[in-house]
Amino acid sequence: MISSRRDFLAALGAAALSPPASAGVGAIEFGVCADAAHFDDAVLHGFDYYEMEVAEIDRMDDTRFSALKAQVLASPIRCRAFRSLIRRFQVVGETASAQQGEVKAYLERNLDRCRQLEGKVVVWGSGGSRNVPPGFSRDRAWGQIQEFLHILGDIARKNNLVIGIEPLRKQESNIINSAGEAFKLAREVNHSNIKIIVDYYHLRQENEDAEIVRTARDKIVHLHFANPTGRRWPHSASEDSEYRRFFSLVKETGYKGGLSIEGNGTFEADADASLRFFREMLAAG
Repeated sequence: MISSRRDFLAALGAAALSPPASAGVGAIEFGVCADAAHFDDAVLHGFDYYEMEVAEIDRMDDTRFSALKAQVLASPIRCRAFRSLIRRFQVVGETASAQQGEVKAYLERNLDRCRQLEGKVVVWGSGGSRNVPPGFSRDRAWGQIQEFLHILGDIARKNNLVIGIEPLRKQESNIINSAGEAFKLAREVNHSNIKIIVDYYHLRQENEDAEIVRTARDKIVHLHFANPTGRRWPHSASEDSEYRRFFSLVKETGYKGGLSIEGNGTFEADADASLRFFREMLAAG
């Protein structure tokens, strides 16, 4: 138990000076989605990497971003992944073409910032940016999404990043609701820097068969995870009947990459239990 700010800073300083011990198992690293204010908590609890929102770093002025960059690069972990890519613009609908110049400028600026924080993967969920307006052609929307992904993929390639299309449950998006649909889209776009992610919470909410992990294995670049009941940080294999099958497929397919907690919880109450849970689920045997 860290009883004071002085003890916290001392512990954090010791962690920064020590070689990082991997929390992950094999080629799978464990991360957590949270805002910049909790970066030091992720370091202290032993996560392998951090996952911030692109929307948050977009709001930072140059001074604030420089301070964050210094903090991250002085720590034993990096911002391996980013989420919440685009909130201010829509890439589908009648206004999409008019916004394309602004969207490109936004992506150029912020994917460069992701690169500076040593990111590898940027997740595109952002349901508001892709929702199909009422009465708008879904075929046309699909074409606009493909066009956007080509632009996004080219900017990502310049920054040595890979984009992961994220399926979202129907309550959050009216298109790309399954990993199977994201897989189809990635194959049609056929861009080396456009892949997909699998989010366990959305997978279960949409009752999608976990077999998609095997089917889409060559396109899966990142994983998100939460207990589907309450979208909470996971603690125990008993929480959900499909946990073991999902992790068995992840191991069987030889997945290499990040596994991020994205859900409701706190570092103090949940981090240690969640890390133990991941280790147990991915243990050999």
